[in-house]
Amino acid sequence: MTDIQSLTDFLIEFRDERHWAQFHNSKDLAIALSIEAAELNEIFLWKKAEEVEEVEKVEQQKIADELADVLVYALMFAHRNGLDVETIIREKMKKNGEKYPVDKAKGKATKYDQL
Repeated sequence: MTDIQSLTDFLIEFRDERHWAQFHNSKDLAIALSIEAAELNEIFLWKKAEEVEEVEKVEQQKIADELADVLVYALMFAHRNGLDVETIIREKMKKNGEKYPVDKAKGKATKYDQL
């Protein structure tokens, strides 16, 4: 597994070789991320719960491609905004741990304000 910074560097090199930095503002990166997430969602649209496992198998490459697109735009957005991905994830999970303590949230899909 590669580290986040080397992956981000790889993406920046790819972008810069194509002179695409001019298009990578926060608004457009956020919109692109949302669109790619919607394309990932579309794979599962109108599928019944019991069909999901089969879709995951049959559409594995398409799922991987769409997830990669989401991750690319998320990393580029973080880079654009000077956000360290590891730091913001760890900080967010700390907040989530406070909102969802194990003793109250374990095995439940209840929103934090209803625990």
